[in-house]
Amino acid sequence: MTVHVAALRDLVKDLAAGLDDELVAFRRDLHAHPEVSRAEVRTTALLLERLREAGLSPRPLLVTGLVCDIGPDRGPDGAELPRLGLRADLDALPVEDRCECEWRSTVPHVAHACGHDLHTTVVLGAGLVLARLHEQGLLARPVRLVFQPAEEVMPGGAHDVLSQGALDGLDRVVAVHAEPKLDVGQVGTRIGPITSASDTVTVTVSSSGGHTSRPHLTGDVVYALGQVITQVPAVLERRLDPRSGVNLTWGAVHAGDVPNVMPATGTVTGTLRCLDVRAWERAGQVLHAAVEQVVAPYAVDVTVHHVRGVPPVDNDGAVTGELEAAARAVVGPAGVVLTEQSLGGEDFAWYLTKVPGSMARLGTGTPGQKRYDLHQGDLTVDERAIGIGVRVLAGIGAGVLQQAD
Repeated sequence: MTVHVAALRDLVKDLAAGLDDELVAFRRDLHAHPEVSRAEVRTTALLLERLREAGLSPRPLLVTGLVCDIGPDRGPDGAELPRLGLRADLDALPVEDRCECEWRSTVPHVAHACGHDLHTTVVLGAGLVLARLHEQGLLARPVRLVFQPAEEVMPGGAHDVLSQGALDGLDRVVAVHAEPKLDVGQVGTRIGPITSASDTVTVTVSSSGGHTSRPHLTGDVVYALGQVITQVPAVLERRLDPRSGVNLTWGAVHAGDVPNVMPATGTVTGTLRCLDVRAWERAGQVLHAAVEQVVAPYAVDVTVHHVRGVPPVDNDGAVTGELEAAARAVVGPAGVVLTEQSLGGEDFAWYLTKVPGSMARLGTGTPGQKRYDLHQGDLTVDERAIGIGVRVLAGIGAGVLQQAD
């Protein structure tokens, strides 16, 4: 059975509109019952139940999360068809919910403060629309829904997904992320790096310790730490390509407890971020050398603990083009905007080391009203974004694309 693209686009719109009330209620339920990383048991169970109700056969991942295939596996010639992946993340953050809404979190100190309840609902809705199209013989290519646990921790749940073969058979993968800086009805895209690599760095300096009246008899841990804090970020900025967006920012420092004792140990901890994967691969070597050279004059011992977090999300040009075309079919050409790069980390990046893909930013801000920020307990999203996200992802799955003017 075949249908004109315009008619298919209208069908996707109608099917998505028919789900609006259900999906808003589903998202509010998730928001009221958030679960932290690798504890998304209830969320996984709700998704399994709803997808099975739709006649699908979702497969749970180990512990939490699931995948669900929709559509034909093979074409008319019997050849295996390339499969598109739609990814969502399930986990909430360990922060207090300050949302002024009836569906605020019922779990103390846990809240969906990054919009993962929205992401999950959008991918579920897209899956339900695609399932209906498949029932009617209108889904020409297979799609896999990937509901990933533990995006908010390192190492993140992307590693769980990859190790369990959830990307096997995919030729591309897409995702959307809530963006309160954009108005609802806008979709932000970008080719190339859209988020940053994000690593954790801890530098420990030690010596024998001593009295502050005799600093020449021991290594000065506090002074050496001060040099690390001020000089090492500057060294990285000079040793790595400035176009890579490298940024080392310290978040915590501790050494000593009293004013007249030179402590024996001290630590400083921060994050190393970078927009370029090649610079990211080299940054660790430069970091270690810079720390050792900076503290060398101060007769202290030093160790550098550098934990790789995530690489940059590096959006593929061709897949981004598909995502933009699907978005134009939903929000019109003016609604698709160039989004800024972010130094935040996102473990969707690991997917893109295996298959081409792209992440878009889905506008969740209400025009003329207060702007919220991600990872804040008062995050509030305009729920009209759910229907838009569903139509965009279902549209790319169904091949409902609009060419640029």
